[in-house]
Amino acid sequence: MFISFSCSNESVDQYVPVLNPLKIPKLFEDNILNPVIPIDNPQTVEGVALGKKLFFDPILSGNNTQACADCHAPQNAFTDSSQFSDGIDGILGTRNSMPLFNLAWNYDEKFFWDGKVFSLEHQALVPVSDPIEMKSSWQQVEKELQNHPEYPNLFQQAFGTSTIDSTLVTKAIAQFERTLISSNSKFDKYLLGEIELTPEELEGFNIFMNENKGDCFHCHGSDKNPLWTDNIFHNNGLDETFTDLGLGAVTGDPSNNGKFKTPSLRNLAFTAPYMHDGRFATLDEVINHYSEGLKNSATIDPLMKKVVQGGVQLSAQDKANLKAFLLSLSDYEFINNPDFTNP
Repeated sequence: MFISFSCSNESVDQYVPVLNPLKIPKLFEDNILNPVIPIDNPQTVEGVALGKKLFFDPILSGNNTQACADCHAPQNAFTDSSQFSDGIDGILGTRNSMPLFNLAWNYDEKFFWDGKVFSLEHQALVPVSDPIEMKSSWQQVEKELQNHPEYPNLFQQAFGTSTIDSTLVTKAIAQFERTLISSNSKFDKYLLGEIELTPEELEGFNIFMNENKGDCFHCHGSDKNPLWTDNIFHNNGLDETFTDLGLGAVTGDPSNNGKFKTPSLRNLAFTAPYMHDGRFATLDEVINHYSEGLKNSATIDPLMKKVVQGGVQLSAQDKANLKAFLLSLSDYEFINNPDFTNP
């Protein structure tokens, strides 16, 4: 909106972006979950709209063929249905793209599977210059955006300047990404008293919470944690030895080898394949891993208490019920929200 300022008896019109606070879901409010919003990057109507446009625009890549949304697709809860995403040269990465939702509640603000960057704004810096992903340079991206017929004016409206740099680009993208809030799954509606769960889903939740059965809640939370992740790094018994050190490669501490960020259990119906390297194509394989497929190693998390016997040893019926519960955490409204699709 335009605001007039008086200076030396002259009136000067200046565009001021309209504040657009995040819409906090009731379950988040009830559990006193406040979003992390940087003081120097408040949510605005103009900033979010700009960030959305940038997220879907291949102008950020070296040959203008790949956008953020190519590896983080809305229909897949902003991840990739392929095990590994390919960059502009067709070269595959070595990790599965992380889904993007409820990012404003990542309280330690460590992003990527290995926590290698701090803050959502800094996370958005990395893919552009990554030689396997977008393979561009920020100098080139800034030049192309500056010469674009629309972007200088959009940056002027969002940030009060038409001079475009990487800081403002990533601020805008981060604003859009913070709006990607998932909170309307079947289980959410059950907690709000709006619907009932099936007996299988209810029993699956009981298995999830039972330390003598699924024992899943330590890392993934409970009905009191609508994020369904602790956002902490764990070695969950995938390997005996590591080709990817995960957090250990970032910290240089061998005790962190093989540790990766706990993903949210929301939207599992859309986010296959699973794990940091996408090794499991189905949810059944994931459940089998924790039931009888755990591998011991020097850094395995103490929470993997039954590693000696391979896992928690669920029955076939337990597995089916647990799967039914996990799928009830999927938010179909989220993946079909027009606010999150290509403008």
